[in-house]
Amino acid sequence: MAGEWSIQDLAKAAGTTSRTLRHYGERGLLEPSRIGANGYRYYDQDALVRLQRILLLRELGLGLPAIAEVLAGERDTAAALRTHLGLLEQELGRVRRQIESVRTTLRKTEGGEQLMAEEVFDGFDHTQHKDEVIERWGEQAYQSSDRWWRGMTGDQRRDWQAAVAQLNADWIDAATSGAAADGERAQDLARRHVEWLGGVPGTPGCGAAPNKEYILGLGEMYVADERFAANYGGTHGAVFVRDALAVYALHNL
Repeated sequence: MAGEWSIQDLAKAAGTTSRTLRHYGERGLLEPSRIGANGYRYYDQDALVRLQRILLLRELGLGLPAIAEVLAGERDTAAALRTHLGLLEQELGRVRRQIESVRTTLRKTEGGEQLMAEEVFDGFDHTQHKDEVIERWGEQAYQSSDRWWRGMTGDQRRDWQAAVAQLNADWIDAATSGAAADGERAQDLARRHVEWLGGVPGTPGCGAAPNKEYILGLGEMYVADERFAANYGGTHGAVFVRDALAVYALHNL
């Protein structure tokens, strides 16, 4: 039939395997659109888009149970795709910085020039916001968070990054869906955000509830700095995050 793909054709197009697609079906992530008389599985355009979402979430480091929760909680396909577009653009920016870093290293190495650590490792870790951390909360705050980060194993870093990526994705989805900043959905996200901040060593309120001024200041910074706004799909998303955090802080901190 037009507009549908056999399991073999879909697997080939997506760069995966029929076995993987069947596994996704068994986990309730990707049901076939129909099963032919010969027992073959076929997938329509909706399934095609759903598989794209699954593969994107996998690349973000999420496991299948977490992916199932994300897909179950998103009703608007267009909003979900906008969420992923924002995350991909954020990742693209990071990769571009890495490319420029490698180009600079190559040029300086070939030219016998002195290398600078800030240039060599730009885009590779959490230090991209070092100056902001020191300016706002002091050198000790940065050193504490830096020791915490470098003390993690590779798996722990990936898990932490995946959790942050999911929080950012949920913010973007809520903002693009038209949720109210003082509504239940936004306030639950604000609670998660504050709890996340409270678990980062070196930040005000680590190990306890962050103070109100800290949260309000962060919200303003998200809007003012496009690098931070990119985490939430741009300025519109950052404004939504700021407003939701402000409501939460005023009522809970």
